Amino acid sequence: MTSALSATIDANAKVEADYLPTREVLGGVRRFVSWLDRYGETSYDFQTFYASDLCRNIKQLYYRQPRLGTIAVAPIIFCEAFVPSARSLFWKRQRFPIADAHYAMGFAFLSRHLNDEGYYRRALHFLQVLDETRCPGHERYCWGYPFNWGTLRGTIWQGTPLITTVPYVYEAFRNVHAIDNNPRWLEIMRSTAEHGLLDYHDFPTSDRAASCSYSPFPEQSVGVVNANAYRAFMLTQAAEDFSDERYRKTADRNLRFVLDSQNSDGSWHYANDGQRHFVDHFHTCFVMKALAKIEALTGDAEISAAIERGVEFYVRNLFDENGVPKPFAKAPRLIVYRRELYDYAECINLGMLLRGRFEKLDRMVDGVVNQVLSIWQRPDGSFRSRQLLLGWDNVPMHRWAQAQLFRSLSLLLLQSGQSKKISELKA
Repeated sequence: MTSALSATIDANAKVEADYLPTREVLGGVRRFVSWLDRYGETSYDFQTFYASDLCRNIKQLYYRQPRLGTIAVAPIIFCEAFVPSARSLFWKRQRFPIADAHYAMGFAFLSRHLNDEGYYRRALHFLQVLDETRCPGHERYCWGYPFNWGTLRGTIWQGTPLITTVPYVYEAFRNVHAIDNNPRWLEIMRSTAEHGLLDYHDFPTSDRAASCSYSPFPEQSVGVVNANAYRAFMLTQAAEDFSDERYRKTADRNLRFVLDSQNSDGSWHYANDGQRHFVDHFHTCFVMKALAKIEALTGDAEISAAIERGVEFYVRNLFDENGVPKPFAKAPRLIVYRRELYDYAECINLGMLLRGRFEKLDRMVDGVVNQVLSIWQRPDGSFRSRQLLLGWDNVPMHRWAQAQLFRSLSLLLLQSGQSKKISELKA
């Protein structure tokens, strides 16, 4: 069965559709929504294997003493690679703010596309959840992870705000506010923007550039490129939303860091810290998504040039010869999977932002959408999480990346519908 599915993926990747199959996408989205109703809004996660104190400490041992740590972590890696359903033995199902934000946006897009009050109500539900699940103990609105996250630089504790989560929540409130103009959402957006401006640390990297911290605690991580891209976008958007140049000044310095961090081949390393110099698929998408959004707000030609170089690298190095997304341009270590749902979700998200500008990228996205509908969506409506070295990880994880793919397909429907209306008006 696994070999047949792998062969089908490669075969489907070769199909070069010259259009986006919106009817099929809508059917897939509706099947997913039915699955979400049955499954619920909590799930296991990619990090479930390491969320307990015991397994988090084993992971930290691996970082401190790789040889000894490899022996200790081996049973966990085995489960991750061959028994993904064993997650239920390691930790509990949880809800994730970053997933709730993506669901809110996805339902907002669907409500606009279909003019459906019910989907708008679903978006409202997720905003209300986000309002209730903000990080405790912080003056301003902010969100992070609901588990203790062991990283190369130590533990990021549950409830720590993360600049890689907060902008998505800002966008979620903004997208629903665009529908109902509820002043409460604007109030939360303003508080979130103030958090993004005031609660992170900036470290100058040149006269014009600065790198921000990943969380309000700079010892945990600095120099992560996508984190700076996220913050630059959110603050640029907030400068437009609230006519406040404070946001733009800080955003411009983080943006300059991102532009300065682009390599000569068009790629971006995950971080400019001398340790995490890998180039992977979905983090590359994160960076270019943020740049595309800032470009749309500013029209900055330097950003456009960076996107052009980035897209050229992306389509050449992060897809295989059949147009299937590759997790890494060059794997930095042994990985226990072949393909990653998150890569598919972010490829579509990026493709929708840049649709019509890069012919080869458009073809890649068309192929990815085809693969998602024909291979990755399961009969119950959920999506496979990973293709492993042997078999599949079919454990649905809202953060990794059921919610992201739902949002990307909903955005596809909204933009395709808007394009069709414009074409009809021109005709």
